Amino acid sequence: MGMRDLVLFCVVTGISVRWIGTAAIAGPAAITIWLGAWLLFYLPLLAAVLELSSRFTDGDGGIYHWSQRAHGKWAGFMTGWTYWTCNLPYYPSILLFAAGAAAYLFSADPLALAANPVYIVAFSVAAMWGATLLNMFGLHLGKWLHNLGALGNWLPILILFVLAPIAWSRYGSATHWTPRAFIPHSNLREMIFWTSLVFALSGSEASAFLRSQVTDFNRLFPKALIIGGALVVTGYIFGTVAILMILPPEQVSNLGGIMATVVAGTTRIGWSGLVPVMAGLLVLANVGAVGAWLTASARLPFLAGIDRYLPERFGRIHPRWGTPHVAFVWQAIFATGFILLAQAGSTVAGAYQILISMSIISYFMPYLFTFTAVLRVQGQPAGPGVIRPPGGRVTATVLAVVGFTVTLASMILACVPDLAEPNKPLAVFKVVGSMVLLVAIGQLVYWHGERRRRTEP
Repeated sequence: MGMRDLVLFCVVTGISVRWIGTAAIAGPAAITIWLGAWLLFYLPLLAAVLELSSRFTDGDGGIYHWSQRAHGKWAGFMTGWTYWTCNLPYYPSILLFAAGAAAYLFSADPLALAANPVYIVAFSVAAMWGATLLNMFGLHLGKWLHNLGALGNWLPILILFVLAPIAWSRYGSATHWTPRAFIPHSNLREMIFWTSLVFALSGSEASAFLRSQVTDFNRLFPKALIIGGALVVTGYIFGTVAILMILPPEQVSNLGGIMATVVAGTTRIGWSGLVPVMAGLLVLANVGAVGAWLTASARLPFLAGIDRYLPERFGRIHPRWGTPHVAFVWQAIFATGFILLAQAGSTVAGAYQILISMSIISYFMPYLFTFTAVLRVQGQPAGPGVIRPPGGRVTATVLAVVGFTVTLASMILACVPDLAEPNKPLAVFKVVGSMVLLVAIGQLVYWHGERRRRTEP
């Protein structure tokens, strides 16, 4: 992989156009929330990834190795375990959104099809296994899915950029841009919403798993991370503005926000032929994102297999394709189970929100280890190759504390069920219970692995 591939990988793992529709629900206040999430979460995470990746430069372990080096074997394993398991509900949430966009390609009544659980499950399972098989054949093929996914994320934003000024010039803005509208509300419902936008800015650490696949990683990675991050943040902000120019906030939804905007905008200006184009791009963007995250997170059970915490077969490399094929297959199996679990007893929209909450809690657990790892290494000398933020140790410490606090608060808020969820106790049980179970299983796997390591030669 070169600079172009690495930047596009940072983009496809860092941005998802589905969050633009989610953000637009808050109206102009979403711009303020985006900037706050960027300042209080994205910058601390970026600083942590740059420092830790430049301190620990051997192997493809990324966040797994950072925690292991800073805190020891248990922290390393639990970071890797929770980072891997967080993707199990995350994949279905992405694919559920992709299925909703694909409905515009398959049906004259896409809203009805997108609300059909049988269609949602069938599409999600098929796309999950398709992305898995493509990645199993090697990064030389899988990277094209990742690259197309990055373009599939940015081209819809560019389409919105074109539609918004045309709609505005003919009909005016659908949203009133008053100073008061930029002030976020501080009630519990709005605070829960903030966690989704914080979650949307995560992912900058994923590229560190591909260190051995990138030519001159130490030189290219910081540049790619900064360029990719700039594209991610600007894409989110300007995409949200574009949607609000076309539709008022009360007409935007989590699942259908982007497509509803395109349908409304193209209908008003007579460009309805863009609807299937946008739908195809959104499918490509989200399936490409799944492929990229599969590539990154499959390294974790692979490394655990090498370290003999998981069965040895997880550490196997396919003799022809050179990929951790066993880890890929088990990821797809478990993700399929989460697709079925989330849909049981919930509407499609309810299942989507449950999957998001599961993802936030489990995905942010490794970040707690990451930010504390930054605090831990501040007592160690920083060599000439270590990348620290301006201000050195003091700034790095402040950013790590802020990042840790925002991460922990987001995890707590993610446990609160959505107000529209018809069965709130079941939703809380699914979210909290599944996460407790995954952590407990991880602890058992660690204990078993430690016993095996002590008894085997």
